[in-house]
Amino acid sequence: MQNFSENITEILLLAFLAITFLQSSSDKVLDWKGNLQWLTSHFAKSPFKNLVPMLLAVLLLTESAAGILCSLGVFEKLLGFSAGLSFMGAVLACIALLMLLLGQRLAKDYDGARTIAIYFVPAVFLVFLLQQ
Repeated sequence: MQNFSENITEILLLAFLAITFLQSSSDKVLDWKGNLQWLTSHFAKSPFKNLVPMLLAVLLLTESAAGILCSLGVFEKLLGFSAGLSFMGAVLACIALLMLLLGQRLAKDYDGARTIAIYFVPAVFLVFLLQQ
């Protein structure tokens, strides 16, 4: 219980990112065709128009790794281990969000980019906390 109370901020942020990225990556796996179809039309007028399948696969792998590492990080913090997995998960979450932000900006979806920025703030804050 002491590890929980001493690490509550990190645990909550790790859980937030784990939920976010595990849901997002599982949606990509379960509806690959629908995601690919939507993204192909979304990026039709962008420099990424011919790269959508490859970029979606890279994003899926990055989000999956971030979600898994953040999930493991919750247990890492609860059990009082060093924050190696937590830190890697938080950094991968930030990288995934930067990839999403770049895509939204190039697609000129500024509302979508603004939404990504909302997720980026707690992810960067978690990286900061885990560097201490």
